[in-house]
Amino acid sequence: MRALRRFTVRASLPEPLAALGRLATNLRWTWHPPTQELFAAVDPQAWEKAGNDPLALLRDIPAAQLERLAADQDFLARVRATADDLDHYLTAPRWYQTRGEQAELPATIGYFSMEFGVTEALPNYSGGLGVLAGDHLKAASDLGVPLIGVGLLYRSGYFRQSLSLDGWQEEHYPVLDPRGLPLELITDAAGTPVQVHVSVPGNRTLHARIWRAQVGRVPLLLLDSNVDENDEDLRSVTDRLYGGDQDHRIRQEILAGVGGVRAVRVYCELTGTPQPEVFHTNEGHAGFLGLERIRELVTGQGLEFDQALAAIRAGTVFTTHTPVPAGIDRFPVDLVQHYFGGDRLLPGVPIERVLALGAEENPGLFNMAHMGLRLAQRANGVSRLHGEVSRGMFGPLWQGFDANEVPIGSVTNGVHGHTWAAPEMTKLEPEQLTDSVLWELRCGLRKKLVDDVRRRVRASWLQRGASALELGWTDSVFDPDVLTVGFARRVPTYKRLTLMLRDPERLRTLLLHPERPVQLVVAGKSHPADDSGKALIQQIVKFADDAGVRHRIVFLPDYDMSMARYLYWGCDVWLNNPMRPLEACGTSGMKAALNGGLNLSIRDGWWDEFYDGKNGWAIPTADGVPDPNRRDDLEAAALYELLQAQVAPLFYDRGEDGVPTRWMSLVRHTLTEMGPQLQAERMVKEYVETYYAPAGSSATAVRAGSFQGAKELAVYKARIRSAWNRVQVTYTDLSVNGSQAPVVGQPVTVRARVDLNGLSPSDVEVQAVIGRVADSGELSDVATATMSPGADGAYQAELALPHVGSVGYTVRVLPHHELLATPAELGRVILA
Repeated sequence: MRALRRFTVRASLPEPLAALGRLATNLRWTWHPPTQELFAAVDPQAWEKAGNDPLALLRDIPAAQLERLAADQDFLARVRATADDLDHYLTAPRWYQTRGEQAELPATIGYFSMEFGVTEALPNYSGGLGVLAGDHLKAASDLGVPLIGVGLLYRSGYFRQSLSLDGWQEEHYPVLDPRGLPLELITDAAGTPVQVHVSVPGNRTLHARIWRAQVGRVPLLLLDSNVDENDEDLRSVTDRLYGGDQDHRIRQEILAGVGGVRAVRVYCELTGTPQPEVFHTNEGHAGFLGLERIRELVTGQGLEFDQALAAIRAGTVFTTHTPVPAGIDRFPVDLVQHYFGGDRLLPGVPIERVLALGAEENPGLFNMAHMGLRLAQRANGVSRLHGEVSRGMFGPLWQGFDANEVPIGSVTNGVHGHTWAAPEMTKLEPEQLTDSVLWELRCGLRKKLVDDVRRRVRASWLQRGASALELGWTDSVFDPDVLTVGFARRVPTYKRLTLMLRDPERLRTLLLHPERPVQLVVAGKSHPADDSGKALIQQIVKFADDAGVRHRIVFLPDYDMSMARYLYWGCDVWLNNPMRPLEACGTSGMKAALNGGLNLSIRDGWWDEFYDGKNGWAIPTADGVPDPNRRDDLEAAALYELLQAQVAPLFYDRGEDGVPTRWMSLVRHTLTEMGPQLQAERMVKEYVETYYAPAGSSATAVRAGSFQGAKELAVYKARIRSAWNRVQVTYTDLSVNGSQAPVVGQPVTVRARVDLNGLSPSDVEVQAVIGRVADSGELSDVATATMSPGADGAYQAELALPHVGSVGYTVRVLPHHELLATPAELGRVILA
């Protein structure tokens, strides 16, 4: 017989053990070893069998054993101490609270993301974006930053990956019961589940209930459309992460953005939490949240659309993770009209204004990243290089400005050290970092990885159809004394999973070298609709299936956070070879570095700014080679050469004590010099100081006096829009002060006359610009100075000549208003 319905029943804990339930549902346990050790003490074997998941452990422990623990005074004392420690963690002032004494900071920040990778016990993520979001919440919790996370709860998560006999990726979608996950249903005072409602075409309503995951101090609200009130097609809106067609995807993004804001509002009302002053959109997927906030101000505060737009922009931060236009979410314009037309979903928000926010070069497409940038006063990429790439990619939105003036900054991603560093590594004191101690620790972590690899390889072959009788060889897969290289990530083509296979014989030689062998562990998932990515996986699997090398190279299916930990802990070298500059950041190498792993990577993403020659190796890139096959050949050859001539010899160069002293100097340098900069706490502090605090101040300014600031800014923008096309610089002149021959550093005076077409001098900033000049007339390496109006109406500025050689100047006019974040914000400039 088949079950009609599946549901999870939680354990009933004896009253003395009641605190275990709270410890199990607050996800601080995922990065707090004492809490993990407490649950392991309940039953070490059951803890391991439960996958180190406290709720699964408590569900499986017999009631009699719980009763025995309830009478064990030593165990009860541990429970009380751990619960008291959690209470102190949740209530004591932390970095943000002490920082707030010196500066006015937002009381609450809404953080929206399409996925959150907090723990494998809550499989609500697909890869780096989600794990980054999870680390962001954890670091915010540790710092006391008052975030509220917002996303969707996917009933099947992303997918579980397995391999067919011929190595083709197969997907499986488990059904997850929220009541079996570390979640709490949000209810009202009467205990009734709270729902948010979003209108959809056909005079229907999409209902969603709200589940809360408690990530330390940070609540994470997850919307779930699988409720009885929904029609069947609407119940499936939150079925899978990144699944379905574009109609399914836009419904998910409407629920995440519009429904997410409504969920935050009701949660704050129920709990007494201050409503967010700042909203952070992590990638464009939840960008519709800005439209809902406009709707709130239009229908609730009586603001006009432009006034509401000015108000919500001030408090919005947008982070892009996409280095290529093809990676941006785009929807057909008619699909957006289908959902946002009329007056049901967002009353008071005209569809033509919605479409203008997402406009791009192709008039038939609606661009979610463009909307995110137009709805946010502050935006950033996720590494220094990605910031540069983003300024170039989105530069057309700010016509007339040089790429370095495009108002997109960068905050390089970080990783949550307490989550990703091995317990053995975190217990080391600095004075213990001797070569021998550190080498012994690294060997122990490599041994753990080898054991995990053997277990997973055997399980994979059994799943593919092999007989246990023919799998004796899996007991000798990998060697705990061999140089171990890891490569694990999502499998889009630009990450070049198979670059290592460009010359199979050369790879085979590296793997089987008699004195300096290398072993390679590979893992990763391809999107279910990406057959080209699946073909790359199949190539790796077929190579790794060869009996001659299968003890030295493996592909491990079903890459997730639990597998990743062993890889980061145990790999000596972390390999990353994307097509530069298509890796926005890439944080897997950071996690390996926190465990003493050395990076072997293309200088892309975070590695471009952190590589210093003492923490690993930079794979040379064939920049400028137009043929991608030729480029792959050249970069693969460089990779082989590095492994053969530098990496392996250094690893196997041992002293009399068996320790590779020169290798360990790189490891120690990585841990001490680079490790602190890789932490998510550094990242979140940068967000607070560079984005959240200024956004909070801007939001306060535009809302003051019944939104007087927003109203004034809207009037100002309208005045600029009306007059701008006929503003012009009518005269310019540059004179050298002093001698006739210009000398670098010598002051010069720039004068100009400007026809402001009715604008006030206070409406604009007139700038003198001097820099190197190319044969084409283009300026670079410029210096600017604000020009002041004189009594005769002419503008003037004095500045020093910044360069020798060919130098040029110009004069330009920019909008100026105290509520603009940068002069480039409006994308308007008049050049002489």
